[in-house]
Order: sequence, then structure tokens, then C-alpha cells
Amino acid sequence: MVISQFFKPFRQDESGVALTEALITFPIVMLMFATFIEFGYAMSQWNQTVKALQFGARLAAVSDPLVDIDDFEAAFPVSAVNPLNNGTATPNDATITVSCGYGYDPCDAAGLNRIVRGSDGACGTAGDPRPGVCDINWRIQPENLVVTYQRSGLGYWGRPEGPVLTMRLEVRDVTLELLFLGPLLGLDEIAVPAHPVTITTEDLQTCSTC
Repeated sequence: MVISQFFKPFRQDESGVALTEALITFPIVMLMFATFIEFGYAMSQWNQTVKALQFGARLAAVSDPLVDIDDFEAAFPVSAVNPLNNGTATPNDATITVSCGYGYDPCDAAGLNRIVRGSDGACGTAGDPRPGVCDINWRIQPENLVVTYQRSGLGYWGRPEGPVLTMRLEVRDVTLELLFLGPLLGLDEIAVPAHPVTITTEDLQTCSTC
């Protein structure tokens, strides 16, 4: 009875309740706030990756083939087997492909570096007159790209500018950088999807002044 009377005022005392509630909810609020920031930052990185791949695909579409030239010429010969067929449409066989890059044979190092690092050979340098992929997203390096050429059915045998192909550029092994949740929850190894960008090639010949 005495003990009950002793704890009764203690149970009815509400001083400090607001502080206790604040201490309980503060970590939750901060976690939600950090999540919103991380989500926006991750979307920004995603958008940078997409824009960089689109830019790189446009460069590669008017550059020398990045795959081994012997493999390229074997897969996409310029002239028809029968010379009389020169001038006719090339076959539409999408199964004929050749790739290079991450997980495949190496690409032409000089050509890929030009597309990734731009004319100055460096990432993120201001004032580069001919920027590259990593000037848009520094996380993308030559070893992170896969380039695939595929028969499109466009063009004709004997075309002076070479075959008209479908070219696909995609990214591999690039992870999102999460400032808060990465170290806290171990979410710093989330890979950016390949997000392939497909474009029709033009002359596949690097312009010395481009």
C-alpha cells in the first residue's frame, strides 16, 4: 500500500514526456530526411549516366569501329560475295553482332579513350572543346562500357561510307554513391542498370577535326 502510494505521483508526473517523444522520433525523422536526400542524389546519378551514354553513343556512331577491325570486317563485309550484287540492300540479319568491352574482348583503346575522356584525355576538365562521356559522368570509365555492333538491314552492298549498323552502348559495374545510407546500411554497392542506348551508325569514320 505504501509502495503504491509512492509510485502513484511518479506515474502521474508528465514532465519530460515531450523530450522523451522527441528523442524517440528524432532518429526516425532524420532517417526519412536522409532517405529523401539519397533518393534525389541517386536519381541525379542515374540521369547523369543516361545522358552520358546518349552522348557517347552519338560520338561512337560517327567514329571508327571500336571492336577489333578484323572481327568487324569479317562480320560486316563491305562488298557482296558476288560483285554483281553491289548496290543491292544488305541483308536484315540481326543475329550478326560483334561486341567489345566489359566481359568481352578489349575495345580499341585509343578510340574508346577518345569517346570516354574527350579530346584532352581527362575527365571533368572545364573548357574541353570536344568532351567525352566521363566529362558528363566521371564514374564511367573505358573499362565500364560495352559496345555492340549489329546488322540493321539498312544500307547497300558496296556503300562507300561502309555498312549502316545498329550500335548499342551500355554501362557495366558502375555503382551509385550514397552519402548517408551507404555507410550506415551498407547500400553503397547498388549497381546502375546497364541502360543500353541504341543508335544507327553513319559513316563509322573518325573525323580528325571533330
